[in-house]
Amino acid sequence: MKLLRFIVVLAVIGYAGWLAWPFISPFLDGAGPDAAASRMGVEAGSGGELFGFLPAWALWAAAVVLYLVAALLLGSGNPKAAVAYFLGFMADAALRLALAPQGGADVAARSAGPTPMAAPEAVGGLPVDPVWLVLGALFLLGVLVVVASRRIRRKREAGQLNF
Repeated sequence: MKLLRFIVVLAVIGYAGWLAWPFISPFLDGAGPDAAASRMGVEAGSGGELFGFLPAWALWAAAVVLYLVAALLLGSGNPKAAVAYFLGFMADAALRLALAPQGGADVAARSAGPTPMAAPEAVGGLPVDPVWLVLGALFLLGVLVVVASRRIRRKREAGQLNF
């Protein structure tokens, strides 16, 4: 069970890193802090507003932070990791579905432009939209988080000592 937990923690951290890459990459390119911060600001402002009041970067950052919190909780064996993961999943799903061309065309039209994270590439011959495939894979990863975060507790009989 510890090996499964370790693998799931690595998968969640890897996905959170991939999701945060457009925000992190300007700092890793070797540019100065001012240039990197301005590029990150341009990246954050390119998403526009979702649902008329919520900036896209807020959902994006919330998903990344909640995924990282879930990974930390899961690594320490806390069963509340599943709650943090599924809150991050809901933020990620809302962002992806709002910016998907088919799922939220009216919301995407109001935004300044699609964010690089939510812009799916056209995959020829695929019968399902890639957004739904990603969300399905993230849901299955969430099921693994639930399985790995469960604590196995032994039942003690009356009068049995705990050694």
